[in-house]
Amino acid sequence: MTDQIEAEHILELSKELLGDIELDRLSADKLLLKATRLARLVGSDEIQTWLTFEVHSYSSSNPVSLKYMGLTGRWIDYKEGKGHWGSLGQHAVSIETAKARIEATSMAGSVSNAGYLNTLSRNHAALSSTIRSLTGVQSRVMGLMHSFVASVFYERQFADLAESTFDGYKADVDALIAAKAGQVMNKLPSVVARLKEGDDEAISQALTTCRRILEAFADAIFPPSEDTFEVGGNHLKLDAGKHQNRINAYIAQRFESSSRRTRLRQNISNLFDRVSTGVHNDVSAQEAHSLFLNVYLFLGEVLHLDEPQIDTVIVD
Repeated sequence: MTDQIEAEHILELSKELLGDIELDRLSADKLLLKATRLARLVGSDEIQTWLTFEVHSYSSSNPVSLKYMGLTGRWIDYKEGKGHWGSLGQHAVSIETAKARIEATSMAGSVSNAGYLNTLSRNHAALSSTIRSLTGVQSRVMGLMHSFVASVFYERQFADLAESTFDGYKADVDALIAAKAGQVMNKLPSVVARLKEGDDEAISQALTTCRRILEAFADAIFPPSEDTFEVGGNHLKLDAGKHQNRINAYIAQRFESSSRRTRLRQNISNLFDRVSTGVHNDVSAQEAHSLFLNVYLFLGEVLHLDEPQIDTVIVD
C-alpha cells in the first residue's frame, strides 16, 4: 500500500469509525476490532495494546494494562489488586445477566417471608451496584476510544489541506465567533499558548480554558433561563449550569435531522467529558491539541447552522 493510499484509507476508516461510535452503529466488540486495526495502521502501539486487553482481558503484569485499569475506572481496591479485569464484552454479558436476575426476582415482593425479602433486597442492591460500576467502565472505554479516533480523523482530515484553504475557513469561523460569541475569541489565544508549553500544568490549564470556551459559547448562543426545552419528548433544563442542554437546544431548533443532532450531541458530550477537571491527568499533550481543534471545529459547525427551522417548544 503506497503512502498516499494508506493515508486515504486511514482517513476513511477513522471517519467511518467515528460515525460508528457516535451513532451507535456497531456492537462494542466490533468497534474494538475496528479501532485496533486503526491503531495498527497509525502505529499507535499503546492504544493497540490497550484495545487488545479490552478484547480479551486485562493483565496484572503489563504496565499498559495497569494504566488503563485506572483510566477506564476498573479498580475496586487498587492496593488489594481487586478490579474488573474482564474484557468489555464480558462486562456487557455481566450487565445483562445482572439485569435479568433482578427482573426474574422482581415479583418476589408478594412473598411474606421477611428474612427472604431482606436477602433479596441485599442481592438486588449488590446487582444494581455491579451494573452501575460496569456501565461506568463501558462509558469510559467508549470515551477514550472516541478521543483516539477523533484525534486520528481530525489530524488526517487536515493533513493534506492547503494552508490557504484552512486559513480561509479559519477566517470565516473566527468572524462568526467574533460576531455571535465574542467572549470566546479572547480565550482562544491562551489555549494555544498553553499547549505550546506542553507541560502537565499548562495542558491542564488549556483544558480548563477549553471548558470555559464551551460554557461561554453556550451562554452567548442560548442564554440561560428558567424554562425547559422539549426535544423528542425530553424536557431539557436551561438554567445557568446546563451548558450542554442549551447548546443542544440551539442545535435542535435548526434542523430536524435526528442523525446529525445525535452526532453533534455525542460530540459535545465527549468534549465536556474530556476537558473536565477530573480527567486532566489522563490527557496527553497530543490529545489536548486534538481536543482543542475539535472544540474549534465544533463551534464553527454550530455557528454555520441556519436560522431556526422548527418551532421552539418552551415549557414554563
